[in-house]
Amino acid sequence: MRTVKFYINFYAIIFCMIFASCADKKSVAIVTDTPTSGTIHISVDETFAPVIAEQIKVYEALNPGTTIIAHYKSEVDCLKDFFNDTSNRMVIVTRGLTTKESRFMNDSLSFTPNSDEVATDAIAIVVNKDNTDTVFSLEQLHNLLTGKAGDKTSVVFDGLNATSTVRFVTDSILKGQQFDTNIVRAVKTSKDVLKYVANNPRSIGFVGFSWIGNPEDTAQVELLKKIKIAYVKCEVCTDTPFVKPTQRGILSRRYPLVRHLYYILKENWNGLGSGFINFLKYEKGQLIFRRAYLGPRMDFDVRNVLIKEKL
Repeated sequence: MRTVKFYINFYAIIFCMIFASCADKKSVAIVTDTPTSGTIHISVDETFAPVIAEQIKVYEALNPGTTIIAHYKSEVDCLKDFFNDTSNRMVIVTRGLTTKESRFMNDSLSFTPNSDEVATDAIAIVVNKDNTDTVFSLEQLHNLLTGKAGDKTSVVFDGLNATSTVRFVTDSILKGQQFDTNIVRAVKTSKDVLKYVANNPRSIGFVGFSWIGNPEDTAQVELLKKIKIAYVKCEVCTDTPFVKPTQRGILSRRYPLVRHLYYILKENWNGLGSGFINFLKYEKGQLIFRRAYLGPRMDFDVRNVLIKEKL
């Protein structure tokens, strides 16, 4: 009898060991990437496409074993991917998770996704090159968007629903009021907004600053031959009453239509997503944001130095 019990206990222990070993192997198999290797999918707010595409290009060049596949979409579609698509590792949008969303993700994943701001952006207002009206106050924009201005100008967005640009304008300019749909129209992407304004003299477009604000980007410089960036009234200035969106205006908040870039990372190990986020948050990535004329979150000092060595 003792022998039978011995063998029963023995095989039970062996079974538990095998089961535990298989479980460990299964959990290890899920982790298929590191900061310097592997492939991940992320979703990015389409209004940030130019600068994030450049960030990915540089990161992959510095880490040849990595592939970051970015899907550029509206903000709401990015968040849908994040909540519903198991292959989606991260989103880059204009807000962090709400308390309700954090609880939902914690219940689903048993941990709360990491989230933080990485840079500051702005909404630029663009007009056709032949348009002489290039100066606006927030009140004028409010009246134009709600139809109170009695203007026949077409106002163009990258979609009437679910985009971060529409949400920002609704919150910051309309203060919750509705667009006049006889004036406001939608196209699919930021690039389509710029194309529409370039081809229609009586039109105004709202786009993310990274699509039009980089004077070192030859495509953007060429586009500025067809459109102009408008001035917006500064609410905190004592010297210059109207300002364009510039890096200085973004950092100082002199330009009033400023917003932030956030990442939300669904990764609780040191994987490729974590590696890319560390790149964005620190010197190399912040320099790319700076060279794209957005507002980096890091401060960079400029110092004069004397170099004696001949180059």
